[in-house]
Amino acid sequence: MLDVLGAIKNLTWTTEHHFLHIKNQHEFIRIWAIQFELAYTDFRVIQMALQLDSQTELLQRFTKAYDAVYQYEYAFVKGGLEEFNQQFGDQLDSYDEAHQTLLTVLDELMKQQPKSTKENELI
Repeated sequence: MLDVLGAIKNLTWTTEHHFLHIKNQHEFIRIWAIQFELAYTDFRVIQMALQLDSQTELLQRFTKAYDAVYQYEYAFVKGGLEEFNQQFGDQLDSYDEAHQTLLTVLDELMKQQPKSTKENELI
């Protein structure tokens, strides 16, 4: 698999950070929208790496997991807490499950990263 360590780390951090932000009912802030857009770019980079590596099953699971989280984050980025709570306020457990599923798939992807990438991190 191609070296997409940075994209995996960024998407992992953003997924967890955004879930906690919404769970704790923090108001929308501009940087959140920027992180949301960058996370989409990381998602596409990882998708491309999986496609190039012909990992169809993992690609499908990754895409499904990301899409499940995306719907919650999109509601928040579109209209802040009001929009999120209107659409998903009673579904925080489902959002938590979706974000945990995505984190699990990202962990699986992390384990597939080339050894040289992990070793270079220490340099």
